[in-house]
Amino acid sequence: MSADPKTQKRLDDVARAAWLYYIAGKTQDEVATELGVSRQSAQRLVSQAMASGMVKVRIDHPISQCLDLASALKDRFALGFCEVVPYVSDPAATSIATAFATGDVLETWLNRTEPLVIGLGTGRTLRAAVEHLPKVDCRQHKIVSLTGNIAPDGSTAYYNVLFTMTEKVTAATYPLPTPVIANTVEEKEMLLGQKTIASTRELARQADVKFVGIGSISENAPLKIDGFVPAETIAALQKQGAVGEILGWTFDADGQLLAGLTNDRVCSAPLESGLTIGAASGVSKLPAILAAIKGGLVNGLVTDEVTATEMLRR
Repeated sequence: MSADPKTQKRLDDVARAAWLYYIAGKTQDEVATELGVSRQSAQRLVSQAMASGMVKVRIDHPISQCLDLASALKDRFALGFCEVVPYVSDPAATSIATAFATGDVLETWLNRTEPLVIGLGTGRTLRAAVEHLPKVDCRQHKIVSLTGNIAPDGSTAYYNVLFTMTEKVTAATYPLPTPVIANTVEEKEMLLGQKTIASTRELARQADVKFVGIGSISENAPLKIDGFVPAETIAALQKQGAVGEILGWTFDADGQLLAGLTNDRVCSAPLESGLTIGAASGVSKLPAILAAIKGGLVNGLVTDEVTATEMLRR
């Protein structure tokens, strides 16, 4: 449903004020004159544009310390790609910075002229990354979901990013209409035996680049918080040595997928060949990040300055 005329007029004024201030380089006094409002009203409009996420800010000058850390991580861990974002004292802000950097990297792939298959995982970081994207005309590409789009209760998985992506790009998108983790092995086999799902998984296997989140296996594991598995399953995974999870696939400290338990029921695309860029920040995720790299589950990384430093120390 479209906004009512009054709300639409307000949004138009906010957007116009933002354009005048950030793009045209007008002062707030000049914005006020252009719009025929007071300086205070112009200031509020500009502030509202920033607070609403209407304004996207990009700094096109990498910080040298972050460049050095990224280079060191690439050398130490034989990564095909690495980007490090500056340290922010607030962990939530650091996570957002990592997500926005991931969105910028994704945008560079979307802007490539040659036709590509781009695979997308799910999770909080990737969702924020996609929400950060501008609208991109990239109809030459195909964008495929690497993991199921259905939540345990049958609804659309909240942190799935493919449906958000359709609002940002003109590329064809290919969802994976399965749960992340099936209830039984038999259900998984039945689902994956369907032709359309098999085709989507095959397309995912062909992806030129994949973007995935890296989750930890802990009391605050996304798999538990989002209702995909109960607390007792997390405890069983920890007992078996699980330290991390990507696309629902759980792995140990050596980056080896665990036999049995949830992995027998995961419907996501397999973690194999091609450039796979993991997005993760925070020292609490270090065991999962290091294990994912060690096992070759990811060979690219977007992370933050502190996490990068600790990776090198270990």
